[in-house]
Amino acid sequence: MRIIGLVGGPESGGRTSTAVAEVLAGTGADTELVELSRTDGPALAAALAEADAVIFGSPVYRATYSAVLKSVLEDTERGTWGETSAPLQGKAAATVLTGASAHHFLAMNDLRNVLAGFFAVQVLSPGLYLDHGAYLDRVTLTEDAAALAKAHGAALADLAAAVRASRALAALTPQV
Repeated sequence: MRIIGLVGGPESGGRTSTAVAEVLAGTGADTELVELSRTDGPALAAALAEADAVIFGSPVYRATYSAVLKSVLEDTERGTWGETSAPLQGKAAATVLTGASAHHFLAMNDLRNVLAGFFAVQVLSPGLYLDHGAYLDRVTLTEDAAALAKAHGAALADLAAAVRASRALAALTPQV
């Protein structure tokens, strides 16, 4: 099983990268961490097509996920309106958002809705939201936060296996 973690921060490293890396560590799968600020479109499209599951990570800015991640989603085909691919369709995904305070956790809903409704992705619920209190420093999670992130990784691997085994789930397409 191949699982990639996309980090939609404006620069590499930092809290979101730490959180996504910890979720990846919990999957027990072949994984890759992809910093969107350092990746080009063709390489990303190939990575999405090859993945069994994807972790979408982003810091929260102005009560929503980053413009970097939004741009990637806008450029990702859905197999509709003459598009020739749908690299996210029939896949499992997890969402990992980070923010300054707990008040921004509702941004998780926006990302989940786009993935599930627009791309026909099976999204792990609940998503993982970590604020500053989950970190000892900029790149180290607390013991409890690390355990929670790894639990999300294990759950994502289980979800990906279930989705891959189900013809019905894999056949669902975006409705519009």
